[in-house]
Amino acid sequence: MSDTPPDPQRLAPWLDGVFGAPVRVAAPWRLSGGAIQENWALDVTVEAGEQRGEHALVLRADAPSGIAASMSRVEEFAVLQAAHGAGVTVPEPLALCDDTVLDRPGYLMRRVAGNAAGHRLVRDTSVDGERLAGRLGRELARLHRVRPPFPGLDFLQEPDMAPALFRVQTYRLWLDAIPQPRPALEWALRWLERFAPRDETLVLCHGDFRSGNYMVHGGELSAILDWEFAAWGHPDEDLGWFCARCWRFGRDDREAGGIGSKQAFFRGYEEESGLRVDRDRVLYFEVMATVRWAVLALQQGQRHLCGEQRSLELALTARMVPEMELDALDQVEAILGVAS
Repeated sequence: MSDTPPDPQRLAPWLDGVFGAPVRVAAPWRLSGGAIQENWALDVTVEAGEQRGEHALVLRADAPSGIAASMSRVEEFAVLQAAHGAGVTVPEPLALCDDTVLDRPGYLMRRVAGNAAGHRLVRDTSVDGERLAGRLGRELARLHRVRPPFPGLDFLQEPDMAPALFRVQTYRLWLDAIPQPRPALEWALRWLERFAPRDETLVLCHGDFRSGNYMVHGGELSAILDWEFAAWGHPDEDLGWFCARCWRFGRDDREAGGIGSKQAFFRGYEEESGLRVDRDRVLYFEVMATVRWAVLALQQGQRHLCGEQRSLELALTARMVPEMELDALDQVEAILGVAS
């Protein structure tokens, strides 16, 4: 990541235009998290007009390098606007920032109070995990009401085949670009291909809906974050990603994000959507989640190894892949055992 904060003197004239009044900008500081993008906190004072007063903001910008699945900040801003309009609990999107202000693409949103650290949230005894899991299920159902075609989201590719098969095809292409062979992941992708649901339902998927990408403040959900992987996909993709073992942060007794039960999570989704969750199909997408995260972790490692962005965090992410490969094989074995 870049260690150079945005220049307040360059930001101020742009923010004058955003708020329609003169502003003062305190020195930005980088927020924790964000292995792929950079998040800078801004404290802005608007000196006149209807929005006069203090404003806590976040400027989200491109990191020095990226991975194949991550969309641009311009596209992510459009997705955030769509989610906000659908009633999903997200930081309010305010304005795009061009490279004359920041030297790289970015956008501005409200800063929301709360804790997003997944490894801490799953162990926070002040949080009612069952209640939170149900709330997150309802949030996801609201998001999934956004369906193609949708104004402003024309850049999102609509699969020309069943969404599950399209994902398998995509992940195979990503894996083929990794120099080292990964036979366990190749086998898992073949299994996913053979047993892919042919359901062609398409909704706006968050793409990274998990503990670690939402904030909790005072025991309540305060915002859902990190929309850079959003895509048209099958709704069970998001459900499976949230429930996958790799995002439970060691709390395997709580299958929904390490915070609560699948029953509570699915119940919230069903109550908000009016649809029944196919539990068996979600298990399939949990396998897909594990495989996808393994491939993304390999891509993260490549960013470090090829010299694009030297980072201990990226290097260590790739070191987790063997564990995820074993998880994928164990998941398939469990499904086959249930099926038999």
